[in-house]
Amino acid sequence: MVAKSADRADPLAGLHVGDWPAPRAEGDWTTVTVRAASLNQHDLWTLRGVGPGARHLPVVLGSDAAGVDEDGNEVLIHPVVGDPAAGHGDETLDPARTLLGDEHDGTFAERVAVPRRNLVPKPAGLSFEEAACLPGAWLTAYRMLFKRSGVRPGGTVLVQGAGGGVSTALIALGSAAGYRMWVTGRSEERRERALRLGAEGVFAAGARLPDRVDAVMETVGEATWAHSLRSVRPGGRVVVSGATTGAMPPADLAHVFFRQLTIVGSTLGTREELVELAAFCTAHRLAPVVDRVLPLSRAREGFQALADGAVFGKVVFDPSR
Repeated sequence: MVAKSADRADPLAGLHVGDWPAPRAEGDWTTVTVRAASLNQHDLWTLRGVGPGARHLPVVLGSDAAGVDEDGNEVLIHPVVGDPAAGHGDETLDPARTLLGDEHDGTFAERVAVPRRNLVPKPAGLSFEEAACLPGAWLTAYRMLFKRSGVRPGGTVLVQGAGGGVSTALIALGSAAGYRMWVTGRSEERRERALRLGAEGVFAAGARLPDRVDAVMETVGEATWAHSLRSVRPGGRVVVSGATTGAMPPADLAHVFFRQLTIVGSTLGTREELVELAAFCTAHRLAPVVDRVLPLSRAREGFQALADGAVFGKVVFDPSR
């Protein structure tokens, strides 16, 4: 599944499914047979011409997956191609880091070439379709909640938006770890499903909350930013890992400094955090929510559903179908 061109107004026009040269693994790289790969907003932004991937077209899309390595081991693929030493021990902080599906062909294919260090054992209790959701959305949620929020179990965390891959992961991870998870959602159906995932409280988008929270998990952007700032307690944090509705909301700096708020950015996670996440899911018997599994021949359907906001959980592609 290749992004051949980019168009902000009609992103799916550049999506092509067909034959592509087989991946080549040189040096400390290897190949993986992909059993399942999950769709992320990052892939849609590349088709819109936004982000580093748009500078390297044409490119095979997809940044995370689960599959089988050259030795027959079931593995997860960590999507960050970077040098931990260049990021002071964190490859996501390497100034030259990139993701699979940007400069290098990604995971929406039958086989993909990846650095050997990017392979992590797949949790035995998860299907390939479920496991394919861990390296992207779930790793993002894990880092936001456990590494960047500063909130301890028992604290109250607001998740903006019920239904996205990161949002559903935050709800499941937070409730399993003993956080008090509150969630906003634009429809009653999505709020009900958030409750079933483990949310303690659900609220309409923009609703006044019964109390201010310790931290807000923000992936929506302009549409929810003002509500996020109003909803966090004095001295609390807003952790930002996405901006699907726009990246330039009014900063409201007076609100930030007067109430001494901390705004924290967060992007994906390290390979070691992916190992921790896999162990956490096994220990708590957690499985990602999969909205649908599609063959690559129906890629357009999955991309359109994501663009329309008609997904609860993750869209997963199975290259073997």
